[in-house]
Amino acid sequence: MPYNPALVAPMREEMTRMGARELTTAAEVDAAIGDQRGTMLVFVNSVCGCAAGNARPALRLALQHGVRPQQVVTVFAGQDVDATARARQYFAEFQPSSPSMALLRDGEVVHFVHRHQIEGRSPQSIAADLTAAFDRHCAATV
Repeated sequence: MPYNPALVAPMREEMTRMGARELTTAAEVDAAIGDQRGTMLVFVNSVCGCAAGNARPALRLALQHGVRPQQVVTVFAGQDVDATARARQYFAEFQPSSPSMALLRDGEVVHFVHRHQIEGRSPQSIAADLTAAFDRHCAATV
């Protein structure tokens, strides 16, 4: 059942404020990820409490790091169903979860964060794991 758009809008806006490009259709996902070069973080957003309390704040912290992905995109689970399903096809070897984060390099998943790795952890701890992955896999510094 879709959530009230007024409740979801702030969650979408939080992602775009931190620089993520929102993908709302399967075609947008294919255009962004289909022939992806360089580094990209795909954030599967959700309305659950761990997305609001841990995952989105962790990503915001991690994106302040000097090394980060060249692109950040987001799909919204439970809202943009086709876009989310298509994005998950690009990292199908991982159990679907939301929220979750996939770090891709040249179209290959090099790091994945499942919901169970988010729940019960502080944003700072999650961000530390993300920045370590950024240091390992993202060549460009900013």
